[in-house]
Amino acid sequence: MAQAAHNHFPAFDRKLAHILRHAAIVFSEKGYQGASIRNISRASGVSLSGLYYYFESKQKLLYLIQLCTFSEIVRRLEERLAGVAGPVDRVRILVRNHLDYFLRHPVEMKVLSHEADELEGRYRREIAEIKKRYFSLALGIFENLRRSGAARRINPRVAVLSLFGMMNWIYTWHNPQVDPSPESIADTMAEIFLEGVSNGHHSPRASDGRAARAPRTLVGSKAHARM
Repeated sequence: MAQAAHNHFPAFDRKLAHILRHAAIVFSEKGYQGASIRNISRASGVSLSGLYYYFESKQKLLYLIQLCTFSEIVRRLEERLAGVAGPVDRVRILVRNHLDYFLRHPVEMKVLSHEADELEGRYRREIAEIKKRYFSLALGIFENLRRSGAARRINPRVAVLSLFGMMNWIYTWHNPQVDPSPESIADTMAEIFLEGVSNGHHSPRASDGRAARAPRTLVGSKAHARM
């Protein structure tokens, strides 16, 4: 989130990251309509005047949370896909990237899933464009898989949105105390998806016979249902 915010806002600093994090927590607990700027001020420990230095309204704050989150997800995905040609590998990277980010940011994931309809006007259009870009990347990955012969000729939009639907609600059940690692969950979900779209042969594997692993140095909610 920090890098994405820095790219879009020259005045970015750690204080803004701190505000966005606590605003996301307040929105996730109270909902956008139920949250107030004073709630965010108390949660973050930043004065009202300090908050208004970075944004002029609660609407702008929700926009910043969504902008930073989606921008970072897309940036990481493009970075991880660079130089990877295998269609199956690219599917696994898509799943790994999505879950890796959102399992580390479950609060932001909840806000994106539940408060997508609250943005208005220019803010709504800008976020829609970023989500469309993300969906287009995922759609291209699936269509490449289908062209390779590894997937049946099924509706690409339905297939991709079904994958997002499986991934996006993980925050409602994920329990780090009993569930496997994010990498293991991602591999399982990728396998479920690949088995589901398979052309009837054995489930496609990564090019080296193992599940593809994205670089370790580095996510149907409402947020994706309208893509």
